[in-house]
Amino acid sequence: MTAPQSRRVLCYGLALTSGVAALSWEALWQIRASLAIGVSAMGTAITLVATMGGMAVGSLAMGKWLDGRVVERPLRLYGWLEGIIGLAGAVLLQIGFEGLASLDSTIYATAPGVAHAAHLAGIVVILGPATLAMGATIPVLGLIGRSEGCSLAILYGTNTAGAAIGVIFSTFILLPALGLELTGIALGFVNLMVAALTQFLAPPDASTAEPESSEAPAPAASTPKSSAWILAAVSGFVILGLEVTWFRALKSVFHSRNESFAIMLVAVLIPLALGARLAHSIRSDASAGPSMALGGGLVLLATPVLERFDIYFASFVSSPWTTYAAWLGATLVTLGPGTTLIAVALPRLLQTHEGTLNWGRLYAVNTAASVIGSLAAAWLILPAIGPEQTAWALAGLAAFTGVAVTPARQRRVAGALCSACLVVAIVGASGAGHTRVQGAFSYPLVRTIAIEHGPDATYAVADDESGDRLLIIDGFSATSQGITTHYMAWMGRLPMLLHPDPQNALVICFGTGQTANGVRQEGPSSLDIVDVSGEVFDLAHHFESNQGVLDDSRVKHTVMDGRAWLRRTEREYDVVTLEPMPPNFAGVNALYSLEFYELVRARLRPGGIVAQWLPYHLLSLHDAAAIAATFREVFGDTLLWTDPVDFSGILVGRVGEPGVALARDWPGLSRAGVGRDMTAAEVRANISLDSTGTARYAAPGSIITDDNQLLAYGAHRMQGTRTGQAIMFQHAQLVLQARTPVRQSP
Repeated sequence: MTAPQSRRVLCYGLALTSGVAALSWEALWQIRASLAIGVSAMGTAITLVATMGGMAVGSLAMGKWLDGRVVERPLRLYGWLEGIIGLAGAVLLQIGFEGLASLDSTIYATAPGVAHAAHLAGIVVILGPATLAMGATIPVLGLIGRSEGCSLAILYGTNTAGAAIGVIFSTFILLPALGLELTGIALGFVNLMVAALTQFLAPPDASTAEPESSEAPAPAASTPKSSAWILAAVSGFVILGLEVTWFRALKSVFHSRNESFAIMLVAVLIPLALGARLAHSIRSDASAGPSMALGGGLVLLATPVLERFDIYFASFVSSPWTTYAAWLGATLVTLGPGTTLIAVALPRLLQTHEGTLNWGRLYAVNTAASVIGSLAAAWLILPAIGPEQTAWALAGLAAFTGVAVTPARQRRVAGALCSACLVVAIVGASGAGHTRVQGAFSYPLVRTIAIEHGPDATYAVADDESGDRLLIIDGFSATSQGITTHYMAWMGRLPMLLHPDPQNALVICFGTGQTANGVRQEGPSSLDIVDVSGEVFDLAHHFESNQGVLDDSRVKHTVMDGRAWLRRTEREYDVVTLEPMPPNFAGVNALYSLEFYELVRARLRPGGIVAQWLPYHLLSLHDAAAIAATFREVFGDTLLWTDPVDFSGILVGRVGEPGVALARDWPGLSRAGVGRDMTAAEVRANISLDSTGTARYAAPGSIITDDNQLLAYGAHRMQGTRTGQAIMFQHAQLVLQARTPVRQSP
């Protein structure tokens, strides 16, 4: 009997719901992994390998195990797998990654050379049960399709569409409302709900015997030809490689915020889902080749448009939701057609080649190739030739492969069209990543000094029309040397001047090196500098303002996440100062959270001083108060200092509660210093708030934690927060109010 239409709809609904949870789990795993082993390109790669590698192995193993077996209730088997995902995810999310953080500290203390291998092993253990189960669902979905009269291609596409929904749901709803731990529990509940529903839906007499159906019957099982394996591999390699390349270009417009990453990911997932739907509609088994060839050609045509997004969006200003809708729409229109056609290959192959063994193998090949494509693009191709040419190479690979497997009578036409598309891409190139720095800047750039493409970001040094020299990271002017960065040297000087005898200092985040040089000029015996990006150290010689700080024998610089350094090192410091990327950027919450400040306190000697950047012009009033509240929670003796030239805020705190308030005693001002451009009176005069005033300023703020991810996912980021002079004026008013004692009612 034909499965009722309602049952088919329910099956598609289950696939959709499980997809919602799957991508949300991956987002949580990436955040937890970065907290456990530090933010780094290698850490991201390790998590990717563990996640997608587990899915490939799970698909392969389940396909082989099911081969030749009679599964009477595939829906129930699918439910058991969903239950494993939910339970393993919810239980291991917190416990597992906390254990990994402890292992990380132990490994670095005893055998740092094996740290990466230990990280991979640890993450594989934590994610193994869930990722193996995720991959194992693919062959089981094939059995469900057979028993319930559903299309495997549409089941796969529906699951992918669910992933797109999950990205939006977790980024804009779950994480802002619940935080990491409760979001994990909620996702586990979703998986368990799917598991429970499958137990009720599975009929007692269900079997894998193919039902009579109005849909075309699946072909008999056959061993895929070599062209099928090639198409499966190339489609995965190209799509994930292009994703890395496109994200690099899009970050220059959307910047490195979590909502931006969500939009970019959705712009890839929606075409993948549409490709699966198209694969079901195409009845010709030879369609995958021409589709891939045409898709590669369309990607080539899209590349000159994509690399100019920073120009098109330079003057676009609107509300957050309108902006996000515009970003998503433009990205989908530009990249969607090509991605959709390349994405036809895998679901078409799954639908064409019957049998759990074939389904498991094809998915495993595609997933393994996706991992390789992502890593190759990030670590090899893009650093070697730049994002523009990487897109050409990957699109060209898709086009060439598609042409090669296209039927002979169509091959010449397909080849000619793809060649024409390549010519258009080359002629239309803007020089992005080579002669042109992408991004929107306050003043036009007049000279490009250097560009370096790392595995996780593109770094550039350029001069603008105002005379400033900028350090640009993924299209964002991260720092510069000029009048607008006067505060940077004082980020280093202030904590040194407030300490009676600062011998050992730590600077987290190097930038142009002005903060590190400010510390050095106040005379420490040793100075450690830690930055997650080796490229900033490579480019340091382009900034004269750091006065060659890296060449000083007292200075040691290390490429490492600053938070991970604090957890791994046994050194103690008198001064710690840091100026990370903007607080609302992805991953930066970890350098403003309660847990981070507790790590800093643990590495400071008694009386130690810490300084933290408070960028008024980039923060809502709520987030600024939250940073101050969190800082004060750990360092009760605090002050807020505002630079008189560029009006940036600097929070300064001290370990312990000495009798003399921090703002009243500046022992360093009596010491000889080099290069100070402010007198002792001017330094004192720019204290905006003492400890009492800082407490008033911080009062409305919530405590930032690793769990609530307030700066990264907090709901306040969606309330149309202004930046620049308008918001700075509001901050100034708030500071003035905090300086005025609260009048008690009679």
